[in-house]
Amino acid sequence: MAYCRKCGAEIDDEAVICPKCGVEQKPQNVNDDGSILWAVIGFLIPIVGIILFAIWHSEKPKCAKMSIIGALVSIGVAIVIWIIFIVFAISWGASS
Repeated sequence: MAYCRKCGAEIDDEAVICPKCGVEQKPQNVNDDGSILWAVIGFLIPIVGIILFAIWHSEKPKCAKMSIIGALVSIGVAIVIWIIFIVFAISWGASS
């Protein structure tokens, strides 16, 4: 037997809604460890991190958060690199 996540009442393992308080129950077998692997994947392939966030934001919030953090860091790093490139290009062009 499982227990309700809100009221603690004993419920069936397959229950989707608690019969006592009516709160929807998440599946017990969802692995939401928020592994750093999702941040790495989001960093290396930002579009995948954004898609994973969109898919998992309610089902696996920790994993979704890690994937979007990786994607946002990747995008931020790319913006900084482009700004540095533009500044050097402008300064190089002005010196010639």
